[in-house]
Amino acid sequence: MAIQMQNKRSAEFSTSAMSDLVFLLLIFFMITSTLVAPNAINLLLPKSNSGKQLGSRNIEVYIDADKNYYVNPEGSQAAPVAYEDLLPALMQAAAQDKSEQRTVILRSDKSVPVENVVALMDVLNVMNESFDEANRYKILLATEAK
Repeated sequence: MAIQMQNKRSAEFSTSAMSDLVFLLLIFFMITSTLVAPNAINLLLPKSNSGKQLGSRNIEVYIDADKNYYVNPEGSQAAPVAYEDLLPALMQAAAQDKSEQRTVILRSDKSVPVENVVALMDVLNVMNESFDEANRYKILLATEAK
């Protein structure tokens, strides 16, 4: 006579809680990955030993590897500004600028020729002629740390 146990043990494992956890982790990493790289314009900045950080956002000008200019780009939908339209775009950005530092931050790809950087400086000099001495803009070159 065989004695049978009334409580049979099941060797099954419920994976419903595991799929919920994986789904939440997927959402978390998707959201945080968009915060890691806020700049939509892909640039390789030149390297430098100076490690100064700027606290406030001023006027930002980007020059990508294709020598396209961008003034205060917003996300991946940023449209390039032609060289002829660079002065009006900078004047509009200066009208909206509320910072006290009065700086233009240049983020240029390291493959961009110096000629394009000097062209931006010329446009900035023309723009500064319309301001008095105390309110003129300075230009800063953004770099990466070595």
